[in-house]
Amino acid sequence: MTNHTMRVPGAEIYYEVRGEGPVLLLSQSGEGDADRGKDLVDRLVADFTVVTYDRRGLSRSTLDDPAVTMAVHADDVHRLLAEVTDAPAAMLGCSFGAALGLHVAARHPEQLHTLIAHEPVAPWLLPGDARERHVRELAEVQEVFEREGLAPAIKLVAEVLGIDPHSDDREPDLTAFPMTPQRVANFGFFLRHDLTAIRHDVLDPDAVRRSPTRIVAAAGRTTPRGVFDYLCAVELAALTGAEPQELPGGHNGNLTHPRAYADGIRRLLG
Repeated sequence: MTNHTMRVPGAEIYYEVRGEGPVLLLSQSGEGDADRGKDLVDRLVADFTVVTYDRRGLSRSTLDDPAVTMAVHADDVHRLLAEVTDAPAAMLGCSFGAALGLHVAARHPEQLHTLIAHEPVAPWLLPGDARERHVRELAEVQEVFEREGLAPAIKLVAEVLGIDPHSDDREPDLTAFPMTPQRVANFGFFLRHDLTAIRHDVLDPDAVRRSPTRIVAAAGRTTPRGVFDYLCAVELAALTGAEPQELPGGHNGNLTHPRAYADGIRRLLG
């Protein structure tokens, strides 16, 4: 594994490169940084050059202004891809990472031959009433965080996204990620700033539909069918004219089922 930093407008991005083969960029959900997907990465490096990174504002990536947008996050990905390869790459985006991957596919399609978008948190994908309802849900998460603190806010996020934090549906021997001070700080940045970016996210659906990037809409096998993130995956599949693809586990299947999830990624990437 090699560690790097890269200067981008308004920030410095930390990233890691592991493995051999075609480039696969992983963009994590929520507070996830370059380390969060270790178990999945371990099972992909035999087939891919896997690139992981800390989004600006998380862990080792610094920024000058905490006011971020999805377009800014996507520009960071655009610059990161240009740094690591001059050929079209594959990208796996999970939740927040899937939403910003759609921006890359729309704005810089020459950089991605395939985007696997697992349950993108992208309200703009939904019809009007549903979009407004789920934007209000995200605003409520932020209000709870500011009023009551991190634990109640995380509980509400789990409800909104259909995550059962007490489920024992997970593979054995997973790497533990305790709630360290750094992870608490990452959650704080995500809830204060990145959720605002999601709430105000606007992307032209036609730009996604016209993108030559192969966009695979994916959803967790056990994600409840009526929750925000699952509905976004269904709408994305309809937009691209394909059926949503199932991956093991639920919204966080990349973390809870890394072995089976890696098999699913290899299948989707051929």
